[in-house]
Amino acid sequence: MASSPSDCIFCKIVQRQIPASTIFDDDSVIAFLDVSPLASGHLLVIPKVHANQLIDLPETVASDIGRVLPQLGRALLMVSGADGFNVLQNNGEVAGQVVGHVHFHLIPRFKDDGLGYRWNAGAYEDGQMNDVCDLFKQALAS
Repeated sequence: MASSPSDCIFCKIVQRQIPASTIFDDDSVIAFLDVSPLASGHLLVIPKVHANQLIDLPETVASDIGRVLPQLGRALLMVSGADGFNVLQNNGEVAGQVVGHVHFHLIPRFKDDGLGYRWNAGAYEDGQMNDVCDLFKQALAS
């Protein structure tokens, strides 16, 4: 599923080789309507630079995406009349990523829309949460 800029459908949209219903475009971010929407107004927000997953994205570009998400979310609510929206970002095939280019879904949500996802919450055993927390701290320090 990893892709290179030469065979990436989203890179081709950025380069205007493939048309898209673009609703936002600046120096580093582009947003357009998903051609297979889960609801009318479903947006894709992508960096113009190619990166397969979020962990590959330069921090400055990630910041640029974060900067425009609230503005796009407000517009999505106004245009769609939705009651709320999901921001969904998948990394890797096992997580549901289909296109090998970082992208964020903004999905309008309505009461009783039938959309959803499984959230099979678990629990930590005694002391396990502290151990996992320590592992994260070590990983972030390296």
